[in-house]
Amino acid sequence: CLSRGLGDVYKRQRRNRPMNYTECIEQARGRIGSYCKACWECNGRACKNQMPGPGAKGIGDTAIRNYDKWKEIRVQMDTLVENRPYDTTLELFGRTFQYPFFAGPVGAVQLHYGDCLNDISYNDILVSACAASGIAAFTGDGTDSNVMVAATKAIKNAGGLGIPTVKPWNIEVIREKMAMVKDSGAFAVAMDIDAAGLPFLKNLTPPAGSKSVEDLREVKQAAGLPFIVKGIMTVKGAMKAKEAGADAIVVSNHGGRVLDQCPATAEVLEEIVNAVDGSMKIFVDGGIRSGVDVFKALALGADAVIIARPFVTAVYGGAQEGVETYVNKIGSELKDTMAMCGVASLKEITRDCVRV
Repeated sequence: CLSRGLGDVYKRQRRNRPMNYTECIEQARGRIGSYCKACWECNGRACKNQMPGPGAKGIGDTAIRNYDKWKEIRVQMDTLVENRPYDTTLELFGRTFQYPFFAGPVGAVQLHYGDCLNDISYNDILVSACAASGIAAFTGDGTDSNVMVAATKAIKNAGGLGIPTVKPWNIEVIREKMAMVKDSGAFAVAMDIDAAGLPFLKNLTPPAGSKSVEDLREVKQAAGLPFIVKGIMTVKGAMKAKEAGADAIVVSNHGGRVLDQCPATAEVLEEIVNAVDGSMKIFVDGGIRSGVDVFKALALGADAVIIARPFVTAVYGGAQEGVETYVNKIGSELKDTMAMCGVASLKEITRDCVRV
């Protein structure tokens, strides 16, 4: 169904008119399955507690809270500054990116978003489109070993511009997956340790689940690359990741999909940033839906942000062109916010740029 819909893209190209985000959303609604509603701005309310689907665990409170808490933070306008060019580039692990945001890892897309795409075709589109747009995509993992095979192949084809995300399997399986990661040339690798709470990972053979500091240190050694631990929601957790040798953490509650009535990431980010004190890079995800939200996260101390669900809509709505359209939307909003708040580079986005 996605390939049929791409006929609309080709027609626009013949008219030399790029896709706009409204068209991307409208086209996604006919392709994305019955659970996701392809909302204009994903706030967790329409899908709420639907799992399978993009919704959150239990009553769906955490996904909604993630979204709402970013909106409670306000940006401080200041246009009494010198008129300068705006630089949104980010340097990370030896690479330079056009913007400080990345596409998040999504797995089991057929289960959650319908039959238009599977994990293989989804990652193939997402990774190449993000690389072409000057950012990078985190890729997902799953019980089907072919998911990691295809994800790492897509990253290799994109010159290593991608971050494979490995689930918390046992160490034997992790070593096998890390070999694929290294072969892909990926510039970093992640483990979403919070996935230990996903229902489909329970009671598996081989087993998957939570990791001790010692376990995580062994995973870091097996990685042999800058290692990102995703799923940190407390200062205590951040200090454990640091002790294990992590190069970066992602402040994340897995989009509300693993624990009901959890704090929002916006509520805990600043205290984690202060505790880490520059010793690791810090990403944050969860309910970030605009360039203004990206600005807020950077002002609270994050180095970069991750956006997941809206990239699914972008892929289903317009494949590579949909991703390009969404990246341009978020990037333009970030630049506009920087201009209106009197900053010209990411380093100038500081705590006094927002009011909490």
